[in-house]
Amino acid sequence: MDKKIKKKTLRLDRIPVGERLPLERVEDFREVPLGYTLDQAKDEADRCLNCKKRPCKRGCPVGIDCGGFVDRVSTGDIRGAVKLVKEKNLLPAITGRVCPQSDQCEGPCLVGKKGASVGIGNLERFVADWERKHGEVLPDKAPPTGMSVGIVGSGPSGLTVAADLIQLGHGVTIYEALHEAGGVLIYGIPEFRLPKAIVAEQIDGLRRLGVEIKLNQIIGKTLTVDEMLEMHDAVFIGVGAGAPIFMDIPGENLIGVYSANEYLTRSNLMRAYSFPEWDTPMFLGKRIAVIGGGNVAMDSARTALRLGTDEVALIYRRSQEEMPSRDEEIRHAEEEGLKFELLKSPTRIIGNGSGRVTSIELISMELGEPDASGRRRPIPVAGSEQILEVDTVIMAIGQQPNPMITATTPGLQTDKRGYIVVDKETMATTKAGVYAGGDIAGFGASVILAMGDGRKAATAIQDYLVSGNPL
Repeated sequence: MDKKIKKKTLRLDRIPVGERLPLERVEDFREVPLGYTLDQAKDEADRCLNCKKRPCKRGCPVGIDCGGFVDRVSTGDIRGAVKLVKEKNLLPAITGRVCPQSDQCEGPCLVGKKGASVGIGNLERFVADWERKHGEVLPDKAPPTGMSVGIVGSGPSGLTVAADLIQLGHGVTIYEALHEAGGVLIYGIPEFRLPKAIVAEQIDGLRRLGVEIKLNQIIGKTLTVDEMLEMHDAVFIGVGAGAPIFMDIPGENLIGVYSANEYLTRSNLMRAYSFPEWDTPMFLGKRIAVIGGGNVAMDSARTALRLGTDEVALIYRRSQEEMPSRDEEIRHAEEEGLKFELLKSPTRIIGNGSGRVTSIELISMELGEPDASGRRRPIPVAGSEQILEVDTVIMAIGQQPNPMITATTPGLQTDKRGYIVVDKETMATTKAGVYAGGDIAGFGASVILAMGDGRKAATAIQDYLVSGNPL
């Protein structure tokens, strides 16, 4: 064993994943990474030390046995690797593409102490794509229990609850407000990062297991949570926090100012990226400013580049080191020509006599001591204002809860910001039989964290259904 470890620790460099060239990919919405070949996947998996403590598993919010499936890849047992992954995650083609693995499963990897950590995310994508080509691996299902669960929202947390509970023999119905299932996976994440066909295939896998999905169902209007409780034995709310946040600065009501929600929804769900096949009304602009530094801001900026604008500037009030977006997305954006305006923040948006955006005023920032986020606090520099000419501004600084469900559900407590109050261990709300997770509960700021909430909620719902006691 010692010799085996010694030999493997000599391989410190990760097997690179092929990517399309920047000048080519910025012209369309096709996926950027090309994924591993079988030989590349086996070579990368062979870098794993197969250590007993499996710190990678502890780093995964849904508890995938990362070391176990990587070991199976190294031996060529790809179907076995798929089966092991899907014991904890029925959406691996999605998570393998959009998870921040460097902060989770790959972060504690022992190989990373000496060199590059094992590419667990790339390998998860590989096994998921292998399954799509070679035949679906469906998990076993328990016999029907006669009980059912209603799930509000078909985003990451809701899909995870559905996947876990359908395998336990419960009836599962998802109620989705939009005309397509997938939530943020469909309307928020661009095609070049997560192709719509892959999301559809993963969701169809849940349908084949027996999950029913009802579209165009606006809970709070079409049905209330109380009416759902009359139809189901428990309810999970996973609607996200879809109401945009603005900065409350002058000019935000000018023509040409978008929330990232609207901009990405028009491009993704309404297929503006497929113009002229889909003639979605959308002002593209020639000089665009995107405000923010997270994945949503990066998705908006890279989408704007592909829609044909001349120049896109990403304005972020901290430095690149504090930027919450995935490192890979930052690198891709730099390669594609995104202009970074770091340590700057908008003070006003300026328009012309017709009410259209013409420019934005920025103030320079300097970093002080860390704030509640753990990042250094940005401090305005007096007298440093400057004007940047733009015709479009996209606000990507966060979201907040839509009150439609909470306003129509007596007994469902919210905090002062409007998020549903839940027990952090069980995701149980203050209303018996009702659970919530992801952004609507103030957690789940990424796809995989929302899925982690779903896993906790599914476990608690199972206990509730079996015991009959609210948690």
